Amino acid sequence: MALGFLDRSHSVAPAGWSRWLIPPAALSVHLAIGQAYAWSVFKPPLEKTLGLTGTQSALPFQLGIVMLGLSAAFGGTLVERNGPRWAMFVSMTCFSSGFLISALGVATRQYWLVVVGYGFVGGIGLGIGYISPVSTLIKWFPDRPGMATGIAIMGFGGGALIASPWSSQMLGAAANWTTGVVAVAFGVHGVVYAVFMSLGVFLVRVPPDGWRPAGWTPKTDNGNAMITTADVSAANAIKTPQFWCLWVILCFNVTAGIGILEKASPMITDFFKQTSVPVGAGAAAGFVALLSLTNMLGRFVWSSTSDLVGRRNIYRLYLGAGALLYLVIALTTNSSKLLFVLCALVILSFYGGGFATIPAYLKDLFGTFQVGAIHGRLLTAWSTAGVLGPLIVNAIADGQKSAGKQGPDLYTTSFYIMIGLLVIGFVANELVRPVNPKFHEPAAGAAVRAEGKAA
Repeated sequence: MALGFLDRSHSVAPAGWSRWLIPPAALSVHLAIGQAYAWSVFKPPLEKTLGLTGTQSALPFQLGIVMLGLSAAFGGTLVERNGPRWAMFVSMTCFSSGFLISALGVATRQYWLVVVGYGFVGGIGLGIGYISPVSTLIKWFPDRPGMATGIAIMGFGGGALIASPWSSQMLGAAANWTTGVVAVAFGVHGVVYAVFMSLGVFLVRVPPDGWRPAGWTPKTDNGNAMITTADVSAANAIKTPQFWCLWVILCFNVTAGIGILEKASPMITDFFKQTSVPVGAGAAAGFVALLSLTNMLGRFVWSSTSDLVGRRNIYRLYLGAGALLYLVIALTTNSSKLLFVLCALVILSFYGGGFATIPAYLKDLFGTFQVGAIHGRLLTAWSTAGVLGPLIVNAIADGQKSAGKQGPDLYTTSFYIMIGLLVIGFVANELVRPVNPKFHEPAAGAAVRAEGKAA
């Protein structure tokens, strides 16, 4: 149970509080936990100083992503009950402690402490932190939920743009890597992220009961049958076909994006190795940076666009256009480097946009009552995709190499599989319908009518 200043009742916004202070509070958490996308910076130093294999050094990250999905799923109801300040504090404590435990593990050469610290403890911080601002942002921005969640979740996509160069500079050149240097780097990360995330803890507020943006009145018919005025609990949401349609949509959209993201550098190198102008290591690194940038920007641009065109239509774009772009890459192979890069960048923007738009889609279908908890349960789709996407691409590429294939042939089969998954996601999106009233909270209708009379 949340106590003291962490209690939800102690974070109710006073009169005149600007709702535009809430996105920065959310960003302070998401920019920090977005460091997870920069874990690869720590892999070579860990492998050298602790004598690890590549598979072993990837374990903390893999466990962290698994724990992200599990903690978001099982902790979502607690986040709703105790409020965003409590959730951000828990996230800050776990995420920062994960780095400090990892620092101790490196200093004592106990790699299992790095796995437990960054992967298990830090992974809990990832999951709780990821969902911590969602419900609050939607309540503060009922008129623009896609834009609001896009701002925050954009931070998770962009966290690596800050963490990667910062971590690299702190670790220094490979010749200087020692257990002491790596341990200090982990420790400094833990302290700095604790300070940075504390800004969100102190800044976040929840709106007073019945609060609405000035001049905004919800339409009783919503102007759109897909947007409900009722509320559905998290327990009931998972009983609906709509929830599982969205689970498939998110899982397959993420699988398609992460299939490129996880193997971006070797993929572009392999693709154009046999051409007259191969891609060098520096250009491949630049490609990865561009993917990170479009991943981040897509979270804001596409989710904001969904406020104008609707959630179903924007997912038609993510899934339908994404399948076509994969088809273009598969058919043109290595004939055009520019075309390959442009298609990959747009696919990654859809990947990021899918993450940022899904909370608003949930709000449209299930209301704001427990949307954070519902979002947490849905993120198990991310955990599944985080395993599925890299497994498809890497397993097929390894198999093709064993058969003597090279160049685009290593990935073409994977691309056709991604097309199939995106088509299935597209169909699932078409099957989404308004939630049956039998799943609505009993008091929802009365509350809506009361608000209408007050207005």
